[in-house]
This record gives sequence, C-alpha cells and structure tokens, in this order.
Amino acid sequence: MSGFPHHIVQRGHNRQPVFVERRDFEYYLANLQEWKEVFDVEVYSYCLMTNHVHLVVQANDNMTAIPQLMKRLAGRQTRFVNALEKCSGSLWEGRYKISPIDAALRVFTANGSAKSMERLP
Repeated sequence: MSGFPHHIVQRGHNRQPVFVERRDFEYYLANLQEWKEVFDVEVYSYCLMTNHVHLVVQANDNMTAIPQLMKRLAGRQTRFVNALEKCSGSLWEGRYKISPIDAALRVFTANGSAKSMERLP
C-alpha cells in the first residue's frame, strides 16, 4: 500500500450522517491533519460528505501507515460524536474501502488537469 496513491471511502453506519454540524467536519479535518503527520501519509484530496468520507492518500515507506491513520480517524470521530450525542456504538459501517489509483489517473493529475487535487497543508 505504500509508494502510490489510494482512494479510500468510509461510510457512516447504515449510511446515516456522520457530519451534522460544522464542528463535526472541523474535528475530522483537525485529526486528519494531526495523524497524517504522525504516520507520514500524504493527503492529496479529501471530500467529506454528510454520511461518508473520500480520501486520496499515499503512504511513503510504512505499509501500516494508512490502516493506522484510518483507525485513529474513525476512533476519534466515533468517540467525539458519541460524547456529543450521549450514545455508544459504531459510527462507521465496517472497515473502510481502499483501492489503488490507476496509473493513467496519476498521469492525468500530475499534468495539472485535475485542479481540485491539492495537498493538505
């Protein structure tokens, strides 16, 4: 899983909302910022929808970096939402889905054709 970009999708349990208020989005992004640096993961793009997340990420040398990143993100967001809602249980629908990004798409984005592909600062 290291050395090239991957597309990740993680859905809310039963496709229910994960992000309801602005603070929910901001909390997730703050954690993404923190953990990407801890695990040395490049974040090329993200899209936070109300009931799921899309990420385009790349781990450098560590094969476990992406799974560790996703574990931390999911765990923190779950604890955050459960504390706010005064509930317990899973926020997410099972494990995230991950797939390598095709080489043709990498060439496409490397040539600047996809303007939305920006690195998270």
